[in-house]
Amino acid sequence: MNFTTLAKERYSCRKISSRPIEAEKLEAIKQAAIAAPTAHNFQPLKVWLIQSPEALEKIKSVTQQKFLHTSPTCFIVGSDASKGWVREEDSMSFADVDASIVATHIMLAIQDEGLATTWIGNFSPEKIKEVFPMMKSYNLIAIFPVGYAEEDAKPSHLHTTRKNEEEFIETL
Repeated sequence: MNFTTLAKERYSCRKISSRPIEAEKLEAIKQAAIAAPTAHNFQPLKVWLIQSPEALEKIKSVTQQKFLHTSPTCFIVGSDASKGWVREEDSMSFADVDASIVATHIMLAIQDEGLATTWIGNFSPEKIKEVFPMMKSYNLIAIFPVGYAEEDAKPSHLHTTRKNEEEFIETL
């Protein structure tokens, strides 16, 4: 599948089955995350793969997202601003940008592996850090529940609503 097709076919899947995921598919997703570029290659982030029954129960206990409750695994991405490259002109740390690039690689790799996900940003970082203390020093960027889409899963009615090219891209 070419990239444009992959990008267009990916959607936020909110109906994920509990069917187990093959290890080679998870490995491909991990490798896509590792391959993601970061500013000055500082890699100021961490990715956690949540898949043990105990860890899955912990994440379920502190989130309200129903689709997280059925997925057999999830990824959490966090950045560490103290380790990010800093732009001199305005002292902006690129740690969150880098973590978002890695997160995007994860999201698209999930689709490429024939799996489904949605980028969850609506969560309480503090609650997650309570049950996963190793995440305390990170800015949690995203959670990705991962699994096979249920047969009746479909994109939301807004999925294909896009600005036209003239509104979206300005050529100078």
